[in-house]
Amino acid sequence: MELTGSSYSGSYNNGRMEGEGEYSFPTGTRYVGQMNDGTFHGKGVLYFPNGCKYEATWDKGLSTEGKYTFSDGLEYDEDHWDYCDGYDRRFYTERCNGLRPAGESQLTNQVPPQVIPDGCYDCGDGFYDPTTRVVNDYQHKFLRNADDEEHEWIVRTCRKSWDEIVGSRNYTSDL
Repeated sequence: MELTGSSYSGSYNNGRMEGEGEYSFPTGTRYVGQMNDGTFHGKGVLYFPNGCKYEATWDKGLSTEGKYTFSDGLEYDEDHWDYCDGYDRRFYTERCNGLRPAGESQLTNQVPPQVIPDGCYDCGDGFYDPTTRVVNDYQHKFLRNADDEEHEWIVRTCRKSWDEIVGSRNYTSDL
C-alpha cells in the first residue's frame, strides 16, 4: 500500500484486510466500513474530498446497492431524479433558497462559482484539462485521468473557462 500512497487502519486476518477498518486512497478519498479478504465487503461509506459520500453495501469489492449524497446534502435517486433535468434546470441551492434576482445569474450550484483555470472545464468535482486529459480537484491535486467517454461528456456538457472575446469589437478599417 505504501507504494501506491494508500493506507489502512483496521484489523487483519492472514495478512489481508478483514473486519472493520478505514482505507485511505492517495486522492484523499476514504472508505470506512467492513472488509473481507482485502476488499470492501458488507456495509461501508466512501467519503470524497469534495464533501460527497457514497453509502453502500459491498460484495467482494463491488457495490450491490448504495446512496450517493452530494456535499450540499442533495441525495441522488436514480428512479426519481428531477434535479437539473430537461424540464427544471435550477440548481439545488436555487430549489432550496429561491432564484437570484434578475441580472445575478447563478452559473453553478456554488455561489460564487469556482474560477476555472484557462483552457479548463469545471466538471463538478474539480477542473478538467483537455490537453492532458487530467481531472484535478479544486485544490489542484490529481483526481484521475479521463477516458474517452468522460472527455467527450465534459467537453460537451461542462462549463469552460473564458477563452474567447465576447461582445462587440471595435474594428478600424484601412479603406
